[in-house]
Amino acid sequence: MVTLHGACIALRGAGILIRGPSGAGKSSLALLLAAAPDGAFVADDRVVCAIRDGRVTAAAHPALNGRVEVRGQGILSAVDLGLDVRPEAVLHLAVDLVETASRLPDPPADADILGAAVPRLVLDRGVRAAGLAPLLVRAALRKPRP
Repeated sequence: MVTLHGACIALRGAGILIRGPSGAGKSSLALLLAAAPDGAFVADDRVVCAIRDGRVTAAAHPALNGRVEVRGQGILSAVDLGLDVRPEAVLHLAVDLVETASRLPDPPADADILGAAVPRLVLDRGVRAAGLAPLLVRAALRKPRP
């Protein structure tokens, strides 16, 4: 078991771990995705990951269960924000928020979480500022795994 700095949501039940430095927009992206009709909030700030039945699961740290930090607003209840909340999700995708990325990058290597490979998507600030992050996350979930 390991606790990671990030946020986690589920889309159609598929867990998505969002990682990045402080202020990168992890919570904001998590809220945008969790607010979709097929979305649910899992965790913010501290995500507890474990291996269960050979798959990586993610859950909220008990001290932060059901709560999310919104910059300039403080720590809020996900339920009060109108979000569905799940106690845990099996990770299907890791999203890394970075400052800059190559214009035409090679596909990123999988994320290694507790020795398990999780498909990975890298989103730079420009893509996020353009509002394309939710679309690209959904596209990455639809990609077949080799």
